Amino acid sequence: MLFRSAGNSVVQFRRLSRIGRLSRPDCVSIQAKRVVLAILAVTAALVGVWASIAPAGFYASFPLPGHPWVSALGPYNEHLTRDVGDLYLALLVVSGWAVLRGTPELLRLAGVAWLVFGVPHLIYHVRHLDMFTTADRVGNVVALGGTVLLATLPVLPTRFGRS
Repeated sequence: MLFRSAGNSVVQFRRLSRIGRLSRPDCVSIQAKRVVLAILAVTAALVGVWASIAPAGFYASFPLPGHPWVSALGPYNEHLTRDVGDLYLALLVVSGWAVLRGTPELLRLAGVAWLVFGVPHLIYHVRHLDMFTTADRVGNVVALGGTVLLATLPVLPTRFGRS
């Protein structure tokens, strides 16, 4: 029963609107945005440090030995591989700063930075999956698609308070 009496209708309406707000995915708390960007920062650190410090190893073995996603796409280029690592390190800095400061604007900016990189990256790889095994195709799409999905959350409107 939605409304029992005229005096109780406001209370019932507030309960329903609270339930509706919690179930809507269009608002994300500051804390959730910080957690998402911290996860993205860790991935940026792993990829960035590896590609910057050991570009040949990154090229030959990323993401795991026996599953060379980078080397399957073309010849080795140290400069390009280091540049990719440095791009990830730049995303690490932006994400880390946003996580530490925690302002809605910085969190949104970091999410947009990840999307500017992640969406074209995903599109490229989705169009170039032919040389991979089924497991590597799935892994590639899940990893890159997951990054785009995570990066979308800090861009959504911020929910303040516990309502």
